[in-house]
Amino acid sequence: MGEKRNALITIALISAIIIILTAADFIYEDRMFSETENRVLASKPKFSAETLFKGSYTQDYETYVTDQFVSRDKWIRIKTYTDIFLQKREIGGVYLGADGYLLEQHLPEKYTTGQETKKIDLLEKLVQRWDATVMLVPTADNILTDKLPAYAPYYDETRLLGLVEERVGSEHWVDVYSILKEHAGEEIYYRTDHHWTSLGAYYGYLAWAEAQGETAEVYKIEDLETVTEDFLGTLHSKVNLDMKGDAIQYFPSTLSRPMTITYDFKRTTDTCYEKSHLDTKNKYAFFMDDNHAFVEIDTDYHNGKVLFVIKDSYANCFVPLLLPYYEKIYVLDLRYFNGRLFGFMEQYEPEGGMDVLVLYNCVHFLEDFLYWQ
Repeated sequence: MGEKRNALITIALISAIIIILTAADFIYEDRMFSETENRVLASKPKFSAETLFKGSYTQDYETYVTDQFVSRDKWIRIKTYTDIFLQKREIGGVYLGADGYLLEQHLPEKYTTGQETKKIDLLEKLVQRWDATVMLVPTADNILTDKLPAYAPYYDETRLLGLVEERVGSEHWVDVYSILKEHAGEEIYYRTDHHWTSLGAYYGYLAWAEAQGETAEVYKIEDLETVTEDFLGTLHSKVNLDMKGDAIQYFPSTLSRPMTITYDFKRTTDTCYEKSHLDTKNKYAFFMDDNHAFVEIDTDYHNGKVLFVIKDSYANCFVPLLLPYYEKIYVLDLRYFNGRLFGFMEQYEPEGGMDVLVLYNCVHFLEDFLYWQ
């Protein structure tokens, strides 16, 4: 009788929780955007016989319920602490690293030789046509290896970097790996986000300047200025732990010369930093106003030099460091661009030609680098 009573109590409690949460789902309005996860949440799908029989309705509805679940952020936190109690070292694709570091998990089996070859083929065509310079930035798990949990698997990007350098040629290559590895003991990656910090970008800039034969005496590390100390990035959003925020810094001297920046042929401003984002979850958007398909920068530096950057978000804190070197800088994000790349670039190429820089982190290069000629 005791076992039967306990079973009935358990069933009653579970049923009550389901009823309460279901009722709450009906009462609370759907959220359009998650500040914690920095993404748009799924909306309720429209029902039709066609979508039902195809199976897309049930799949979309499951995504919708998952996204709109009441107190979703709190449940993520509860799950994270439960996993920590169970001594798990990876949660939601994030390694819980040493010294408070969260490191994005990149499993080696996810990135195949065929995938590498396909992306390098595309890159080689671009380099040959435009005499482009290539910067592929290692992700934190490849540089901060001492922060990884013991025996944690990760995709070794050194092989990819070697293949790319061999294919594009050393004259087109910027070795970022070596200088970042040399300074691995410094805060060159955020603890709660997948990006490199402004300090990491600075070391990348030194490698770029050396490869280009440019003077690299424009900036000094002691000049870095902190704009916030409570940045909780994309990796934190996946685990939702109570953590100390990261500091976001920049070099104020990047604003020493008047400039005009146009985002997506629409909005024009006079700064490459948008302080309004510091009041939001997505504080990294302080750099270059987050991601845009196309950005035009006129630096008011009349030396006739033009740079065209093809990039991912790692370039957002890097591009401002190049302002003293060019009269015009064009920045293109292929993830938001629909069109034929070479024809589009030709519209902005002056008679004397232009420099072209391809800047991605290694993982985004394999996942996102794609264009049509």
